[in-house]
Amino acid sequence: MLFKKQLSELESYIPQLEKTNSKITHSNVGWQIDHSLRVVRGISKQLEISNPNEFKSKFSLLKSFILLTKFIPRGKAKVPKNVQNENKITKESILDFLEKTKLQVAKIDNLDKNSYFPHPVFGSLNKKEAIRFIEIHNEHHLKIIRDILQ
Repeated sequence: MLFKKQLSELESYIPQLEKTNSKITHSNVGWQIDHSLRVVRGISKQLEISNPNEFKSKFSLLKSFILLTKFIPRGKAKVPKNVQNENKITKESILDFLEKTKLQVAKIDNLDKNSYFPHPVFGSLNKKEAIRFIEIHNEHHLKIIRDILQ
């Protein structure tokens, strides 16, 4: 899965947690990494606890657009509270969260194809769609990190 490679790239930016660039975003590299990990871990947990027999696909033009174009516009979405960190982000907290995320992600491969994540805007995403969304979302934040650091 591409997002496992993306986790390695996110990890490579940990030494630069405090870097900012106000021309790009108000948040620092650490916030971008932390947020991405929270999304990966949260979606992975939801896939694990979902009941595949209850999955119902529903058409969403926005979901189709994002999954097809692999593009999330910057500054348009409001970050849900459950994937925001209100605490100080440190190297230790990120490393700890990264390890917990890797353990959670390792469970995805064995899940049913109809395991699902209930996205607040797109509706339910099955395992394949959820993985694709994770990859698109990670790439969105990796681009922001790369722009902050250039």
